[in-house]
Amino acid sequence: MAATGPIVHSGAMPRQCRFAMPLATPRKTRLRRTSRKLLPLLLALCAISFCCSLCSAVTKPHVITYGKWISAKWPNATGEKMLDLKVRPLLIDTRVKEYTTGTPHDVTDRLFVVRRVLRINDSLPSESGAHWQWQRGGWLLVDRQTGHVSQLSLPEFDPFYSTASWYRDYVAYCGVSDDGKKLYAIVAQVGRRKPMLKKDAGQPAGAADPDSECPAPAWERSPLRVTFQSDSDHKLVFSLRNRIVDVVNDAEEPEE
Repeated sequence: MAATGPIVHSGAMPRQCRFAMPLATPRKTRLRRTSRKLLPLLLALCAISFCCSLCSAVTKPHVITYGKWISAKWPNATGEKMLDLKVRPLLIDTRVKEYTTGTPHDVTDRLFVVRRVLRINDSLPSESGAHWQWQRGGWLLVDRQTGHVSQLSLPEFDPFYSTASWYRDYVAYCGVSDDGKKLYAIVAQVGRRKPMLKKDAGQPAGAADPDSECPAPAWERSPLRVTFQSDSDHKLVFSLRNRIVDVVNDAEEPEE
């Protein structure tokens, strides 16, 4: 009988035991049952959270109102005379957003414009404390749905001398150049950066009173026209057709 060598154990588990799964304990069984019961509840909580996030994303309606009128004073062009000014706050959700003056104009059923008024600190560097002074500003565009308020960019609009006349989403006014040497007849449209019309209307008088360069331009509906009249002898009439401005009756040329 042949001799056999010593039996060497490799330490590896038998094949039938290598892939054997441990038996589930009662504690693990209870955890599995509990997790199965909680799964529908967790899914319901996730659905509720998702619905709440969608509801919060919906724009809430804003309440836009005006406060009471305030009697204020503001200076003329030279600062030597104080003028009367009626001011009232613009409230959005009961909070003061801006101060305004004059009558607002409805551009659409959602948008409207109103004249802005602001307070400027008029104190000199050598003076202590603030000296607040009312000043007229430009025009504000207000969105009733979102409550957003933005400053309209009106070319050459002078807060002291220019008088705006609104019709639909058009605004006509006499603008003053930055150096104060030129007067322009301007027609602008909300949403457009460049004016539809910018025509030389002479030289500004530079008086000390506000709104003294030219009266508010006059609009006509049919046909759509706007008339500028800076003085009794200088009258400009323009017709608007498909966002194109035509000269209807310009100032007559002097005879040679």
